[in-house]
Amino acid sequence: MCPERDVMQVVLDLMGKKDLPEIMAIEKESFTSPWTEGMFLDELRIAHAQCLVARLSHDKGSIVGGYMIFWIVADEAHLHNVAVKKEFRRQGLARGFMNIMKEIAKQAGVKYQTLEVRESNVGAINLYRKCGFVVKGRRPLYYTDTHEDALIMWADV
Repeated sequence: MCPERDVMQVVLDLMGKKDLPEIMAIEKESFTSPWTEGMFLDELRIAHAQCLVARLSHDKGSIVGGYMIFWIVADEAHLHNVAVKKEFRRQGLARGFMNIMKEIAKQAGVKYQTLEVRESNVGAINLYRKCGFVVKGRRPLYYTDTHEDALIMWADV
């Protein structure tokens, strides 16, 4: 971590349009086929979409350190997107997002959580396993950019 950011406070907040420039930068550094700004704007308009950001505050201001989007539909929470700014990875933010998703799902009376993940994304798969997810299926050729399969993972709430 940079010396000028030694003392940081993490605040979970609702995502807003004003966050999109920072979110787009994180998205582009995180994914081979990043979402477009229009896709994020669509998510912000969907009533059952939960769009969250982690704001990292320090004495010189605040930045978006990561974000998460998931849907609550019927009895499941479906993770759509989670990413953390490169310089803040491996510090617990993604795991914190996963815990928040589970807590929100629990409060909504949801029974299950699900997600799709690239089979080559070992880091994400390991994170999801630590959060109680198990592989329950596969979507062949799910990712059109690389023709890679997606693993379907589930967890109880």
